[in-house]
Amino acid sequence: MFRTISPVLDGPAPKLKITNVECHALLAPDFNPGFTSSAQDSFLVVISTDGGVTGVGETDANPWMAKACVEAHGTHTMGLSIRDMLIGENPFDIGRIWEKLYIGTAMNGRRGMVIHAMGAVEMALWDLCGKAVGKPVHALLGGATRQSITPYASLQPAGGSFEAYRDALVQSALNAKALGFKAVKSEVTMNGPYAHDGMKQGYDRHTDVVAAVRKALGPDIALMVDVQYMWSDAETCLSVVKDWAEFDLFFLETPIWSDNIADIAKVSERAPMKIAFGEWLATRFEFAELMDHGKVQVAQPDVGRVGGIGEAKIVCDMAKERGLTIVPHCWKTGISISATAHLAFVTDHCAFIEYLPPQLCHERLRRELAQEELILKDGTIALPSKPGLGVEVDWDVVRRYTVA
Repeated sequence: MFRTISPVLDGPAPKLKITNVECHALLAPDFNPGFTSSAQDSFLVVISTDGGVTGVGETDANPWMAKACVEAHGTHTMGLSIRDMLIGENPFDIGRIWEKLYIGTAMNGRRGMVIHAMGAVEMALWDLCGKAVGKPVHALLGGATRQSITPYASLQPAGGSFEAYRDALVQSALNAKALGFKAVKSEVTMNGPYAHDGMKQGYDRHTDVVAAVRKALGPDIALMVDVQYMWSDAETCLSVVKDWAEFDLFFLETPIWSDNIADIAKVSERAPMKIAFGEWLATRFEFAELMDHGKVQVAQPDVGRVGGIGEAKIVCDMAKERGLTIVPHCWKTGISISATAHLAFVTDHCAFIEYLPPQLCHERLRRELAQEELILKDGTIALPSKPGLGVEVDWDVVRRYTVA
């Protein structure tokens, strides 16, 4: 019924069956509910097989809700249990399994949380299959088409005043520059629904912050800006960002609400920089609307939220057909960062990936939960070679931070 993605193998797949699906809702003990950062919690899925091979996956969604989506019992053919549908399956049939889960849970949610939860499950299957055959996920996706990718440092501010906010972002930008990053994305959100610390600064102050960050970075480092849905309509947005051309932004992320497709198209057509959206979207179907009617120039699938690595790959292929750039969203731990990197290595039109090393992290889970294979050197990350996602999970951290 649907185009799906399964592992590309050199020979027959090992004979394995899924025997267990374990879900963990994780929460850092020092989480701040007023902080606009979903990296303070995580939803972790561990899939086991009769051959002793396991895989791990993660999604950027409310972990308690995602756990319920996987473990909930089914009561009829249109609302089946994800966990029950997985038991006994061949983990290498990822594409068929995705279709089975999508159709079987359709009445529970063809978009949103059910798809986000499926993303963690599907990611765990890719990790499991890679480990089972001793190959990295990018090899199972058809093979890497590049030897390195360029990450951007994703910077969040601190401080409840304009001056503190500006200075914190400038310092973070300088820190990223010192670490060798060739690209930076700065959150500049002192107004709107997700304003940092509930701030209500004028839009001219946002221009001042962008100018300060650009000055700190200099002209040779790519700069992106995320305003987190700050403006209510296209005209208000354009009245501000028309003056941002001088800052040479690679893109402006989520300037208005994701569902306001008509105004997204207006901003995309008239803004002096590329417009990027997609972090919240689930499935290729939502991205088709964003690309074809929202007219965005940069698509940002989040590997977990969109429905998994295979669904993200389909979105990337759709973007290529339309001549659009891919810059995946990823605001999570090394598990999701690794999955995103493997996707990028098979996607030529992926300009950057979102990446934050421990030195720049505020969130405890991102620092402690998993160690990815990825290493920043000379501003780029080299092709990973470890089997699966190539990530090492600290299971003691999982035990200590599991809350459900």
